[in-house]
Amino acid sequence: MPVISTNTAANAALNYLNLNSSNETESISQLASGSRIVQAKDDAAGLAIGTQLQANVTVFREDQVNISQGTSILQSTDGALAQISNVLARMLALATESASGQVTNVQRTQDINTEYQQLRNEIGSIVHSTTYAGNSLLTGSFLSNVKFLIGTKSTDFISVSLKTVSVKGLLGSGSSVSTAKLALRAIGGVNSAINTITKDRALVGAYESQFNFSGQDIATNEQNITAASSVILDADVAQVKSSLSAQDVKTQAAIAALTQASQLPQELLHLLQA
Repeated sequence: MPVISTNTAANAALNYLNLNSSNETESISQLASGSRIVQAKDDAAGLAIGTQLQANVTVFREDQVNISQGTSILQSTDGALAQISNVLARMLALATESASGQVTNVQRTQDINTEYQQLRNEIGSIVHSTTYAGNSLLTGSFLSNVKFLIGTKSTDFISVSLKTVSVKGLLGSGSSVSTAKLALRAIGGVNSAINTITKDRALVGAYESQFNFSGQDIATNEQNITAASSVILDADVAQVKSSLSAQDVKTQAAIAALTQASQLPQELLHLLQA
């Protein structure tokens, strides 16, 4: 019923104006931030899940760094072992030459064995100079049982364990080719050393393959979890823009209704005056 003391129509119009204005502000905030959840009250459960997914993505990205570093370490190790293998191949050729009957003892001592000893020292130099961030890769305990985290749990890791390369142990029976007899012994020793280095390189290659497949798996997980997080947290721009347009119309309608309702008491006064 029409009354003068209480403008119920204006109160109702004002209520809807505040509601529509609040919804419009929320939509604008979503568009400006690009996020569906601007405040925790928008979707508390979604915020909790989305935050956990984002944390997992951060961990996976760090896992990629760990894998890259692990791969670099293994590549450095493999490169050093490959160089040692090349040196051993040359030493085997020298030992074979020294064991041959057409070579004189002077040639064995002054020429062949001199180069052989230099190459033997070069292996030692490679072993001790192959480092990563100050850590020796072919000696010591750095790669005896090192773990690289590759997942979201503390139990998700690749454990790398490589044997220490010892020049003395590698060439125990191949220390000299200064005589034909020693050269024959050296042939067996160098062949054994080549087999050892080959096995070490095969192990390094297996670790590299493991790191490579783990990296691919992590990249896939990161992509999928990022997509899942986006569904929960990111704003659907088209949907929000459509909703904003509808809310804008409602806000304008509420303003018009409030304006009309505010004039109602004056119109009632005109009725009394009449």
